[in-house]
Amino acid sequence: MEFILSELRDHTGIITLNNDRKRNALGKALIKELIQALNGLIHQKARVVIIRANPGAKVWSAGFDITELPQPGRDPLSYFDPLEKAIRAIQRCPAPVLAMIEGSVWGGAVELALVCDLLIGAPTAAFALPQAKIGIPYNPSGILHVLNVLGMAVAKEMFFTAQPLSAERCFSLGVLNHVVPAAELEAFTLEKARQIAANSPTSIAVIKEQLRLLGNALPLNPETFERIQGLRRQVYDSKDYLEGQKAFLEKRKPEFKGQ
Repeated sequence: MEFILSELRDHTGIITLNNDRKRNALGKALIKELIQALNGLIHQKARVVIIRANPGAKVWSAGFDITELPQPGRDPLSYFDPLEKAIRAIQRCPAPVLAMIEGSVWGGAVELALVCDLLIGAPTAAFALPQAKIGIPYNPSGILHVLNVLGMAVAKEMFFTAQPLSAERCFSLGVLNHVVPAAELEAFTLEKARQIAANSPTSIAVIKEQLRLLGNALPLNPETFERIQGLRRQVYDSKDYLEGQKAFLEKRKPEFKGQ
């Protein structure tokens, strides 16, 4: 594979995001390889999976590849979008998935990390949701993933300010299970994976699925769902949506008009 490294050590699968040139942006090709690697490790009976960047990475993942955003009129994060498929693959993986975070995590990669079962970070770990800086909407399932972990007040702060949360604050909020010095991060994460792999994989798979189902047990009525979809369409049909993409590609500050 071109953008992903995958290996199995004993019962622990390790998936490494390996596109440093694009800061591990979640483009279609990388995501396709990520899902393939995850499915391959499940087939090999991995009892736990670690997702990581290369050692010393300053960016774990830059999030959704902005160059692949569709033009106005098309939902940028539909149910069948590759990123949404990857998120569901992690959620439904029978083995626990650990995110080993070194460096910053942006946008859609925040959601990808948050749906992992445990998050272990170095002091350099930071999480940012810069959608408002680029002028793009976010989908309901993604907002719920952020809400479920961070709560309403912090979710609003992250979405509205587009500023990062430090590793220290993420640990205090319960986003990171552990913060470990960078030099010890790999050994600590592998030891946590070993502890998980020593337990019953059948029991863990069932408990993980129960937790997923119970965590999603807050239904929306059809009117509310349609209202949310209508609000999102206002954004990806707007001039601000186009301006955000254009400014990003031109490496300049966007000039949003609220139109």
